[in-house]
Amino acid sequence: MLKRIFLLLLMIALTTQGLSPAGAEENEDAAIVDLTATSSDSHLLLFGSLRNSFTEEMLEGLHSGIPIRFSFFIELHQRTSSMADKLVVARSFTHILTYDILKETYHVELEEDRRKIHIFASLLDAQTVLNDLNGVKIIELSQLSPNAVYTLQVKAEIFNKTLPLSLQHVVPFVSWWDIKTDWHTLTFKLGTPDRPR
Repeated sequence: MLKRIFLLLLMIALTTQGLSPAGAEENEDAAIVDLTATSSDSHLLLFGSLRNSFTEEMLEGLHSGIPIRFSFFIELHQRTSSMADKLVVARSFTHILTYDILKETYHVELEEDRRKIHIFASLLDAQTVLNDLNGVKIIELSQLSPNAVYTLQVKAEIFNKTLPLSLQHVVPFVSWWDIKTDWHTLTFKLGTPDRPR
């Protein structure tokens, strides 16, 4: 409930400043924030979110029928006594936002969640889900070593390289589809076989 109140106040504040409630200020770069690793009974889980990921031009494209694709890249490394850390697992997945012009609804497809599609009437709600990494399964805990130190790295890319042929000569805003974040790093020690410390 507090989160919804905060988002509503943030939306009002941004609107009064003449900004899109969905967007970020033009001079701020997209970034991964609030990165956290925890575990379920069986897997290492990742939580976090993408900040400053939208521009006005992207939203124009979305409402013209161009999907927005966010690709997330994750690498888990184990610290070793040698110079180079050991890559344990690398994975990537995509979040896709589309707009249904006839129904005026937003659809968010989450590839890591068996391509589950969430439907929203609110753009703000759709953007929240599109930006969030919510309990992404990274690796089974049985494949990790107790008391080992691990580094989890995450980055995101926002792009759309495949415009429909009918729009390639009409749509003037293609350059903003190429936005990348820096790697965001989280280091943790696995205390026991079933819990990050």
